[in-house]
Amino acid sequence: MSFASLKKSSGSSFASLSTAIEKMNKPSGSKVDERLWKPEVDKSGNGYAVIRFLPETDGDLPWAQVWSHAFQGPGGWYIENSLTTLGQKDPVGELNRQLWNSGIDADKEVARKQKRKLSYYSNIYVVRDPLHPENEGKVFLYKYGKKIHDKIVAAAQPQFEDETPINPFDFWKGADFKLKITKVAGFWNYDKSEFDRPGTLGGFSDAELEDIYNKEYSLKEFTDPSNFKSYEELETRLSMVLNKRSTPRVDESLEDESEGRGSFNSPDITPSAQSVTGSVPSGFGDRVESVQQSSDEPDLSYFEDLAAEL
Repeated sequence: MSFASLKKSSGSSFASLSTAIEKMNKPSGSKVDERLWKPEVDKSGNGYAVIRFLPETDGDLPWAQVWSHAFQGPGGWYIENSLTTLGQKDPVGELNRQLWNSGIDADKEVARKQKRKLSYYSNIYVVRDPLHPENEGKVFLYKYGKKIHDKIVAAAQPQFEDETPINPFDFWKGADFKLKITKVAGFWNYDKSEFDRPGTLGGFSDAELEDIYNKEYSLKEFTDPSNFKSYEELETRLSMVLNKRSTPRVDESLEDESEGRGSFNSPDITPSAQSVTGSVPSGFGDRVESVQQSSDEPDLSYFEDLAAEL
């Protein structure tokens, strides 16, 4: 999509975004990616930054969503993207279904610990980063979870009639996002984060916005089948990690308590064939068939570092 086309469709793309959200709400690597921006907290456990979510570049959605698993068994860590991202069956999901159907409480707990988690990737422009001012004025990829995505949804589809809906990804009619991190019961919490008033990003001219637009990254790689391991490869790794059958361990210190483990019957743990297919974003607007750090996990980089040691 050209920059001129982007501006021309600025208003109409909001309707497409709303449609995608409505449909969504119906029932691996270890190297550091320099393209990714990560928020940080100070010694008191608080963090603050201002970012702007940027528009789509590939004619699709302005985010990519990826399901993944991260847990530890006696054979090491299992840190892999889930094939359910592509609408395919995944060995962990299949195992979890068997565990749950056993009717044994201990098996159900294992399934909960092995549940898949959903992350989103979007292009952002860093407006303010007090701890790392060198990032300001640059375009990055940003990985975030359900909590922040819910705030995007709420901005696009507010609950109350006195609130004006906005498209957070629009250059001209979007709004800066004030990312506020606090530590609640030992977990990172984003509840105080909020969107600012709508307006043109930075008050920039169209020429300056086009320069920013041209620096965005394609999101297609995150759902490119060639970047996922095969079912057989994942199954082999899973068998090695679990040593046939054992109770996995997850690092609870990196989990936001608000994410929880949930009910096994939710799509988060055991996606049905229908829900797996429905979780894959195939485009933006009329092209979308469907479109949810984990809520507030500091992302999986910690687990990825562990994977490098396996």
